[in-house]
Formats: sequence, C-alpha cells, structure tokens
Amino acid sequence: MTDHPKLPVVVVVGLHGEERRRAVDELLHGCIDALVLHHDLRDASRGLAHRRVRDQRQVFAPVEVELTDDCACCALREDLLPELLRVADAGQHGLVVVELWGGSDPHPAVELIAGGRVGGRRMGEAIELVGVVTAVDPLRLVGDLSVPDDLAEHGLHTAAGDTRTRAVALAHQIEYPVVLAVPRAGRHGDGPERRVGLAMLHQLHPTARVVRLGTGALIRAALGGFDVAAARDRINPAVALLPQERDEAGVATLLWERRRPLHPARFHAALELLVPVAQRSRGRFWLANRPTSMFAWDAAGAHLTVVNCGPWLASLSDAAWDGYPPTRRAAAALDWHPLHGDRIQQLAFTAAGLAADAIVELLDSCLLTDGELAGGEAGWRALPDAFEELLDPVT
Repeated sequence: MTDHPKLPVVVVVGLHGEERRRAVDELLHGCIDALVLHHDLRDASRGLAHRRVRDQRQVFAPVEVELTDDCACCALREDLLPELLRVADAGQHGLVVVELWGGSDPHPAVELIAGGRVGGRRMGEAIELVGVVTAVDPLRLVGDLSVPDDLAEHGLHTAAGDTRTRAVALAHQIEYPVVLAVPRAGRHGDGPERRVGLAMLHQLHPTARVVRLGTGALIRAALGGFDVAAARDRINPAVALLPQERDEAGVATLLWERRRPLHPARFHAALELLVPVAQRSRGRFWLANRPTSMFAWDAAGAHLTVVNCGPWLASLSDAAWDGYPPTRRAAAALDWHPLHGDRIQQLAFTAAGLAADAIVELLDSCLLTDGELAGGEAGWRALPDAFEELLDPVT
C-alpha cells in the first residue's frame, strides 16, 4: 500500500485495429509518463495470452499468460488486475492505457477493472477508471455491420468458444462508451461514405462524444471521467433508452412502439424478413403467450439474439418491486399503461436506406387482432409457442 494518488486508467477498444492503435498511441504520447497494457489473444484458442507492455520510450518483452478454461476475462482478472495494482503502487506512471483485444466486449472488462478485487484489495483503492474509448473507421462501419462473419474467421475472437459475429461485437463496442474516436477526414474532406458512417455512429449512440484523432480532442475527452453504473444501464435492455427516429445522410432510425402483445407464431414467421432489414436493431418486446416475461431483441449483421430479461413489473406484487433497482422501477412507473402496465413493444431499427414503412406494416401485422385481444390472458397463453427454440419452455 502507498500514499500515491490513484492511477488513472483509460480503456480503449475497437474492432478496427489501425484506428484503435492510433488512438492508443495518441494517448500514450500525449500524456506524461503513460504506459500501455495489452493482452494479445491471437492464441486464445490454445489457452494462451501474451501480455505486451510499452511506454513512450520502449517496448518491454512480452509475458506469456495461461488462460484458465480458455477464458479471456480470466486473463484480465488473473493478470491485468495484479499488473495494474503493481504499476499503481510503483507510482512511476501518470496514466495506464488498457488496449483491449480487437473483438473484446468493453462492458465485462470495464466492470472487472473498476470493481474487481485482487486478494482482499479493491481495485478502486489504487486506480481510477477515467475513460472508455471505442475507435472506429466510419468508412468501414456500414459494411462491417452488414455481414454475418464470425470473429473467429478473422482471428479477433477472445476464446475458443467465442461464436459472436463481427457485426454484433462492433455494435456493442459502439454503444457502451461515451467517447468514439474516428480518423480525420482525408484530403477530399467528408465524402459521402464518411458522412454515411458518421450518421450511423450518431444514430447508434446519440449521446456519445465523437472526436477526431490527431486534433488533441481525444486526450481531453478520454480523461473526462466514466460512470460505470450509467454505462451498465445504457446497455441494459430492461431500461436502456433507445435511439429516437432520425434521418441523416441516407441513414435512418425507426422506433416502433406499440402496447398490445405480439402473436408468437406471426412474429416468429416475420423474423426472416425483419432481422436483415437493418444493420442494427435492438429493443424489448412481449409475447401474448408469455405475458409475464420481458424479452430483449439484439440484432446486427443479420444475426439475432433473443434473451429473457426477467418479469415485467406489472406481473409482480407491489412488495416484489422493492427487489428491483430504482432505475428499473422508475422506467416502469414513467411508462405505465392502465391495461398493460409496463409491458410494451419497443424496437429500434437503424440502417442505410431503411424501408421504414414496410417494417412498420410487417410488425403491426404481428400484433394480436381485436378478436384475439378480447380472448384475454387465458386465450393468449394457449397460442402456439413458436419461440420455444430461442427461449426456455413456457412455465
């Protein structure tokens, strides 16, 4: 234990390696006594990571790290955290930049760095997470969000069992931080492709600060502080604020909101058409035959994940509400409907050339008709369970 001030830490992530490294170098050479820590996971499938460390003057010899159960988070917990504490206790560096592997999801990494423990010691006693940055190339953004390639096909996966797609990983990287770093425009300025990519960024994460590399703005933005709890809520499908409707540079966002339940069979049949219509779509929904459950919709690059987020609060007793975080209770209360409570369909679709009217028409056709609605919950629960392959059995 020492009396040194807490060590500032910035996490940098990005599927686009050139831009990520450029952002890391800008922080490294723009801050006094900065250090970069990076775990190279190209051998993660073989149970190995390589810790690489460099400062402004030299690159240190890499250290081989064995991964427990081929787990990338284990490399962070068992190697990065102790290394951060060692650097903090030495008191010789003014900033550590943690450069995550290309396909990494920043959310679990940040939670570990900010809230983890080494032995009985909390990380927050020695380090302060001051920023999270995703570096991205706007020229590649729409293309990378449109393809179903797995991370493993490009050597960007974080473990042998990592089956995520590039599109999903990129979308999650963009939507988590508060700072997005992009390269400066080329000699010809902001051309049409770049404007489309920037419009996509703004619509996927409307509240993020987009800064241009090489202008000095990154350092100020990256050291501006980071609220871990707010970031957790930002991507929590139960409470996340979805982007509002917008149309810019040929990129549009549609926010579809309805109250009545979805017919499980009609909605399932529509997935084949709905999933590919947008580079990115997300939100929450409810099915007539599962009226107590909130489901998260998470799609990118024609890949859809549906997850049960637990009960709608309308299905619980008043006393049971106390078991849920204030943000969840507030979100339910503010959006309460006299018939359906907090149950709602909220799906946001973002794409270049989005066919918004066709999406609305298709989604509306999946809702219960007036006759089906009149059957009440007893009739709804008897509807065929078309989502049984994606979800747990109805209980």
